[in-house]
Amino acid sequence: MTSLPILYIVVPCYNEEEVLPETTSRLIEVLQNLINQKKIALQSKIMFVDDGSKDRTWEIIQALNDKQDFVTGLKLARNAGHQNALLAGLMTAKSFSDCVISIDADLQDDVNAIYEFIQKYHEGYDIVYGVRQSRTTDTFFKRFTAESFYRLMKTMGVNLVFNHADYRLMSKRTLENLADFQEVNLFIRGIVPLLGYKSTEVYYDRNERFAGESKYPLKKMLAFAFDGISSFSVTPIRLVTTAGFMIFGLSILAGIYAIIAKILGMTVTGWASIILSVWFLGGVQLIALGLIGEYVGKIYKEVKARPKFIIEKHLESKEITLNFQS
Repeated sequence: MTSLPILYIVVPCYNEEEVLPETTSRLIEVLQNLINQKKIALQSKIMFVDDGSKDRTWEIIQALNDKQDFVTGLKLARNAGHQNALLAGLMTAKSFSDCVISIDADLQDDVNAIYEFIQKYHEGYDIVYGVRQSRTTDTFFKRFTAESFYRLMKTMGVNLVFNHADYRLMSKRTLENLADFQEVNLFIRGIVPLLGYKSTEVYYDRNERFAGESKYPLKKMLAFAFDGISSFSVTPIRLVTTAGFMIFGLSILAGIYAIIAKILGMTVTGWASIILSVWFLGGVQLIALGLIGEYVGKIYKEVKARPKFIIEKHLESKEITLNFQS
């Protein structure tokens, strides 16, 4: 008889003191129901990952760990960013579990979708993506920019699941393979589809943030989008190269026109066209240099191979008996 799988729910946290008690309550209810339904093992846990929070997030995690058998936690030595905090939780949780679900702390992702995640896991799926059914709760600007990002990534040749963020289930073996990806510039939602295991999607409606403020303002969202594109595609560099050839071709045509105009005595003096040309070409050159600089910077970070995160504290949960599937 196959033993019940141990599930760990990994929750990255950055300044989430307002929402943590409610998040914990809802996730514990889900775990208890799944245990009662004999879908997961009693040793299943919630692992909060404090990503260098400046508020009382870690104190609350410690208090929850003292009171609740289901709660454990990691404290990173400094703010490492959402993707690194998520990776820290996944890599730690895989040592204790058969499958791991990642979810943000703000309760925007519907925790009830976890029931279907586990059902799909029992059906033999190694990866289950949580996908938003619609973006009706988003502003027009956010909806437009988000959908444009997914379409742009697809155009760039990056295999992403449309309207999926980092709400997903991964089996133990997929996490072991994820650990083989050593790049410093992390974009996990782009890496997971590369693993190639049997996967499926679960659709859900996204809620409003329960409390607190979004940790992803426009500036961070744009930086995250560019990191995703530049980490998985060299298309931006190729576009600049293409633009260079096009401008070179246009300059040849302009040169031919200037020679003919000179011969026919139709030269027209004027500084506006010259200034516009200089500005245009200067702008293209600066964009090209900037893109090259971004890629060189990423290579610089990869070559140094510094640790992506440093775990300062790991709250040990109550003694658990590992119960891996055979």
